[in-house]
Amino acid sequence: MTRRFTHALVVGASSGIGEALARRLAADGTKVALVARRGERLAEIASDINRVAGEERALTFVHDVHNRDEAPALLQEIARTLGGLDLVIYSTGIGHRVSFTEYSTAKDVDMIEVNVLGAMAWLNPVAERFWRLRRGTIVGIGSVAGDRGRSGAPVYNTSKAALHAYLEALRNRVGRRDVKVVTIKPGFVDTPMVADFKNLPMVVSAERAASIILRKAKRGASTAYVPARWRLVSLVVRAIPSFLFKYLQV
Repeated sequence: MTRRFTHALVVGASSGIGEALARRLAADGTKVALVARRGERLAEIASDINRVAGEERALTFVHDVHNRDEAPALLQEIARTLGGLDLVIYSTGIGHRVSFTEYSTAKDVDMIEVNVLGAMAWLNPVAERFWRLRRGTIVGIGSVAGDRGRSGAPVYNTSKAALHAYLEALRNRVGRRDVKVVTIKPGFVDTPMVADFKNLPMVVSAERAASIILRKAKRGASTAYVPARWRLVSLVVRAIPSFLFKYLQV
């Protein structure tokens, strides 16, 4: 069954995939709450969305996901303001660059806080709400990077692997009440996170990624690679023995 979303929340809507998702949702007629820490940028995006729509479809809520205690109350405020909630997307994510010989606990902790703990702080109360309502869709933006432990980005990989496991556990729990939890594993997407990298393979635009993600969310997919050809790449990569894998990537 294909679902139609009327009230959505996007955490991490100020740039990249999150911004593209918010814009596409609003273009489809969905009323959407934009959440991120950059208030001015959120206001610009919402103003543009509402101008194009000819009505107020985008509302902004400034929040830093490091402040995990704020999430439950803000979720309730957003649901009241929107008049409901049937889709929540956690798109916030960071990937600090580290050199091959660098071991920065500060960078590592920040990635875990944003990519994993921030997701839990938001999606735990969302899952509780949707369980009670017996409906709703949760989307978490992971990464193909979470499928193996690559030596060049140990904790970024770890954070995405942890997010994947968490989303699977949520799916196995709330799926009993027709709540969908969709794990998205993008490959390389043209966003600020990869702006400094050169010659990346199979790069897609944030808009293209958003289109695929929303299609998968409407269908209630469990896990989706974006674009789909990354599934085959991942199958090959996961099949490489560790004693060889360590020499093939940084």
